[in-house]
Amino acid sequence: MINRQLSLLALSLGAASIAFAQQHKAGSFEDGGHTSVSAMMMFLGNTDKVYILDKSEANAVKFGNYPAMGAVYDIATRQSTPMGVVTNVFCASGMHLPNGSFATFGGNGAVGPGGNIGDTTPPATPTPLHDFSSTKCQWFDDPAVLHMQKQRWYSAAEPMGDGTIVLIGGFSNGGYINRNYPNVDPAYEGGAAQPTYEFFPNNGQDAQVMNFMVKTSGLNSYAHTFLMPSGKMLVQANYSTILWDPLTNVEEDLPDMPGQIVRVYPASGAVAMLPLTPDNGYNPSVLFCGGSDMTDYQWGNYSWPFADTWTIPASKKCHSITPEPTDGSTVDYVEDDDMPEGRTMGQFIALPDLTFLVVNGGQNGTAGYSDRTLNTLQLPFGKSLASEPVGRPAIYNPRATKGQRWSFDGFDTSPSPVFTTRPPSCSLMRPSSSPAEVFYPLYFSATTRPTFTGAPTTLTYGGDAFDLTVPASAYGGSANDAADKTIVTLIRGGWTTHAMNMGQRAMQLKNSYTVNNDGSITLHVAQPPPNSNLFQPGPALLFVVMNGIPSNGSWVTVGSGNIEKQPTLAESTLPANVRVDNVSGSGSSSSNSNTTSSTGGNSGSKNTAAIVGGIIAAIAAVGILGAVFGICMARRRREAARQASALSYPMSSASGGAVAAPGARAVGSGFRSSDSSAFMPLSQGNESATWGPNASTMNLNSPSTPYFDDARNRSGEFDPYHQNMPRMSTNAARGPY
Repeated sequence: MINRQLSLLALSLGAASIAFAQQHKAGSFEDGGHTSVSAMMMFLGNTDKVYILDKSEANAVKFGNYPAMGAVYDIATRQSTPMGVVTNVFCASGMHLPNGSFATFGGNGAVGPGGNIGDTTPPATPTPLHDFSSTKCQWFDDPAVLHMQKQRWYSAAEPMGDGTIVLIGGFSNGGYINRNYPNVDPAYEGGAAQPTYEFFPNNGQDAQVMNFMVKTSGLNSYAHTFLMPSGKMLVQANYSTILWDPLTNVEEDLPDMPGQIVRVYPASGAVAMLPLTPDNGYNPSVLFCGGSDMTDYQWGNYSWPFADTWTIPASKKCHSITPEPTDGSTVDYVEDDDMPEGRTMGQFIALPDLTFLVVNGGQNGTAGYSDRTLNTLQLPFGKSLASEPVGRPAIYNPRATKGQRWSFDGFDTSPSPVFTTRPPSCSLMRPSSSPAEVFYPLYFSATTRPTFTGAPTTLTYGGDAFDLTVPASAYGGSANDAADKTIVTLIRGGWTTHAMNMGQRAMQLKNSYTVNNDGSITLHVAQPPPNSNLFQPGPALLFVVMNGIPSNGSWVTVGSGNIEKQPTLAESTLPANVRVDNVSGSGSSSSNSNTTSSTGGNSGSKNTAAIVGGIIAAIAAVGILGAVFGICMARRRREAARQASALSYPMSSASGGAVAAPGARAVGSGFRSSDSSAFMPLSQGNESATWGPNASTMNLNSPSTPYFDDARNRSGEFDPYHQNMPRMSTNAARGPY
């Protein structure tokens, strides 16, 4: 078996206490403890826990009698607990849902040496359905109830404004890139490609061919997708770009990527939507950096690249595009500042100060893995197709003057920057037998970090403003100056895999302020704009940023919590600023030397915009592989799950959530269907008891338990994503010869 290595370069999150935070060196990496399994996919489920998924393989850590495929990582203690997962989370997409649950979509079968199916089957006798202490009660995973219309891995996932997820393209079978060579069947590649799109939950519409997936054949894995204010989506793959209406399947061609640079997997550029702010009218722009400008021929086919990729430098170019300009300008890509070094597999992390941290990557080559290339039979770095790891993070500040937007001063280099040889190789990692890494941004050098009270638990689209109170102890110096330099930001970290954060967004909320005589500051904060396409419904973190220093994040739900047309109200109205002279904070004065300020739209205040910092909802990281169609929602008792629940969604034609419809399609254990399982993170409960293989019935049925679903009709196999055809073997001879 190939050498397995861990993918966790975690940023410090808002859950850690301020006192704990001050013990760490700003700009440094620390031992993050052991995560039990490799972080192939991960997401922040609440302010305390990170949920980690791995593919099905022979992990040393066990859950019951089987190798663990998931874990719950406690941020404060840096300890992990194996978590029961029956789905092989390999090469999927993932996304949040409006009620705070998370889903993975699609995935390949477990792959052994030579590309052969290598899954393991549990004992034939299923666990009794009433036994909630069983590990099989940990995931809702029933292909007769939850399944996609098409088999997919490496698909894109993007939420609509009502919370519906659009699933786009992907492989049906696969390999290095999504094509044969010569490419005589760009739509289906003889059954290995999936050029269609569909909706989750199923809205009754059959999966339809998306012409863009045919046009971009070969280099359209994990297409970059971003919902725009109009409800259309920016979709980018290969070097092509469109504005697409998923409701009508109408595509509008936009300009090609300059230089024909490829940014999708396995070129794997760093890509993110820039922060939505009052200054830019909440009009989205998307930034693309790094990737590869290899020629079409060099990319090769399913089996391997036709070039020795590790010798080809990654791009350092950056380009941005504003797909729906409001000033009447022509849509086009604009060249931005080059990255400090070329990167493939770099990853953007949105920070609360509205800058971006880029981590991981290699200076040469691509993601993915292979036994060989067209001309080289023995690769120099195991199965990796990249070289020259980039261990030093960097900051991109979109508000800085052009030519000065990148910085890395004060950052350490990762002490163990090696590439994984585990498929596919995506970014900088440390061996799974070694600790994870935790990275501390520069704001940890501050002697005082802001705190606040009054955070709501839900936000609406428009509506009445709300107040946050910042005590005098949270800042030093003039209260008026501190209030002028305070902003409120909303961050969604997204679902992390393959050096991507699917669903990641950053938004500055409008605010005004009142300085009080006791030195406290009341922030009057507007709700998000009355357009759910700007920040789709679901979980997020709310931050107060003073003079470039962010607070800890407060967990909020944006929207109604349901998949539905989101209610909207009139835009929030804010009172004028109220200043009081000769009032000061009692804390020490802290700021970041890279801070710049700008007027915050209609808020009437000056807003900080350029620090290094940030507590990330994405916890960071690197993403590596992908996985299955799964929603992991909390489990209730069997009787409760048979009724409609406000916490569940109709995942099939049956009404009332995760309840099997009469006559639902049964799937045998020998076939991988596009099925599903469902997950809702615990709300800071006793996970060590709940997740363990010997969890008690009381724990599993308690109100804080993580799973609600109905009974399963069959146990299925340990890898329910087993499929008839194995992944196209890299031993098969293909190519132009």
